[in-house]
Amino acid sequence: MDEAGTPLLPDSLVYQIFLSLGPADVLAAGLVCRQWQAVSRDEFLWREQFYRYYQVARDVPRHPAATSWYEEFRRLYDMVPCVEVQTLREHTDQVLHLSFSHSGYQFASCSKDCTVKIWNNDLTISLVHSADMRPYNWSYTQFSQFNRDDSLLLASGVFLGPHNSSSGEIAVISLDTFALLSRVRNKPYDVFGCWLTETSLISGNLHRIGDITSCSVLWLNNAFQDVESENVNVVKRLFKIQNLNASTIRTVMVADCSRFDSPDLLLDAGAPGMPPRRVFDLGSGGEDEVAGPAPAPVRGKEGLRRLLDGLLDGRAQSQLSERALETKVAELLAQGRTKPPERSTADARSKLLIFTTGCLTYSPHQIGIKQILPHQMTTAGPVLGEGRGSDAFFDALDHVIDVHGHIIGMGLSPDNRYLYVNSRAWPSGSVVADPMQPPPIAEEIDLLVFDLKTMQEVKRALRAHRAYTPNDECFFIFLDVSRDFVASGAEDRHGYIWDRHYNICLAKLQHQDVVNSVVFSPQEQELLLTASDDATIKAWRSPRTVRVHQAPRPRPSPFFSWFASQRR
Repeated sequence: MDEAGTPLLPDSLVYQIFLSLGPADVLAAGLVCRQWQAVSRDEFLWREQFYRYYQVARDVPRHPAATSWYEEFRRLYDMVPCVEVQTLREHTDQVLHLSFSHSGYQFASCSKDCTVKIWNNDLTISLVHSADMRPYNWSYTQFSQFNRDDSLLLASGVFLGPHNSSSGEIAVISLDTFALLSRVRNKPYDVFGCWLTETSLISGNLHRIGDITSCSVLWLNNAFQDVESENVNVVKRLFKIQNLNASTIRTVMVADCSRFDSPDLLLDAGAPGMPPRRVFDLGSGGEDEVAGPAPAPVRGKEGLRRLLDGLLDGRAQSQLSERALETKVAELLAQGRTKPPERSTADARSKLLIFTTGCLTYSPHQIGIKQILPHQMTTAGPVLGEGRGSDAFFDALDHVIDVHGHIIGMGLSPDNRYLYVNSRAWPSGSVVADPMQPPPIAEEIDLLVFDLKTMQEVKRALRAHRAYTPNDECFFIFLDVSRDFVASGAEDRHGYIWDRHYNICLAKLQHQDVVNSVVFSPQEQELLLTASDDATIKAWRSPRTVRVHQAPRPRPSPFFSWFASQRR
């Protein structure tokens, strides 16, 4: 300013100078005088700072809920849970999974030490209860989930047994008394299990039909199995699904369709030029399929039938391997014995059963989706599927998503509209010749996003995290989704956080070993927990909440000062 208070530099020149500065320097310069303060909050200036600092593509618009570019910059820098505030060391072995209660007041952890621990989520986290599952012949605990009203905890574990044993069990624990209420067999153990309603849960069973052919049965179980009346069902068969080429159903979860029309964040459709995933509707008659497999022609079925008749009569010789022949026979026998998808009008009360599966190899490379209608959400009615016609032996899936890779994690957005999938891709153009020898998998993990309302892939895959184990040793890496962020573990000793709207990696959270699981507080997305093979659970908060909790009394703290001192 000159002596008369007139600016010596026009705003346009100050603006051009500020464009060459970094965010912290712009904020500091804004304290010099009123003119510089006004220019330092210019919307066009902060739009440039935002795109440049976060390296977001210029064609990506601002978050629909953002009020200004400055506030949006601040949200991504100041409100991401990236500051370690507490390390929990009560587990004595690898921590495999974390889950929050819906209220956010408690969370549970599962570990190779064979305990399920329940914690109070206060400002300082404290242990409330530890349930040792070794007396029930468990080898370790692997997964947990709170029911809708947070009165019950589902805990899933693996039985002691041979190295290749696939048996597990689900336990239901009261969160009032911590008593064990019921136990349900679960096979294979990596079905995990999940709640369908407040008092009923889904488990799995596996029945071998041949060398590489089986069927998976999904059961609906009452959480309270001490029913006195013999006329009250405590279990009912939901679906029976054929498995080919050594595949099995694993990792079941349930999506509630009631919020599909009012999502927290509406994601754009896939970018132009993005290769479509193989998402196909198995009940549409083929008209709306996207790169899906066409139904086998009648002539091909008749030819296979004649070949089988010739083999049985000794009049023909098969050029197929034993495994390929077994698969062909299984497909033929299932024809006419598979119940088609049960179509219904749009019902917000219906739910989607989601699980990993496959059709080419034992490696889970597809996502199966089956609608659960309201009348199916109770154990009342015919027992063990007695109401099924004698010819309908298997249930057909409604939708299948082929990711062309090994699926190692899945998670739903809070509104249940979007499914996020961790996948390790197969080489482009790879062909599975032997179901017991799947293609090699990439070290880089792709985090894919699917819209469960449109059944289409959206956004480009999120990347940054890595995994190194081969196909036959691959394990689940749990991810979690909040309103604005998505987080995942990784085998590279870090957890990762991305922004859902901008598709950018915002934080990298360090452990001393593999990070198996991450979970946001459902009531406060600025709090994240991570669990690792280093036997610890770490709590991470945003810089903003750290400042609030450390302040001696409630008062505003300048954002720019923290920004300048903690620049990353």
